[in-house]
Amino acid sequence: MARKTFGMDQGSAFLSTRQRRLAWLGFLLAAVQAPVAAKFTDDSSWLFSLVVALMVATVIIADDGARRRPADARSSD
Repeated sequence: MARKTFGMDQGSAFLSTRQRRLAWLGFLLAAVQAPVAAKFTDDSSWLFSLVVALMVATVIIADDGARRRPADARSSD
């Protein structure tokens, strides 16, 4: 039985395709906003944008890992 390596199993991910695209958009917007805010503000409120971007990136990475897991893999592995 040949193993399909170029596609991702959509059933094993917890984000839909639309949610994944919105997560990428949110990550990019927060990642761009942080250095801009750091340049134009005197306080450290830009760190909040950085933390949000890192949290969204963590969700995207976790979803990517779930998509790459084989469909027949057990959750305890």
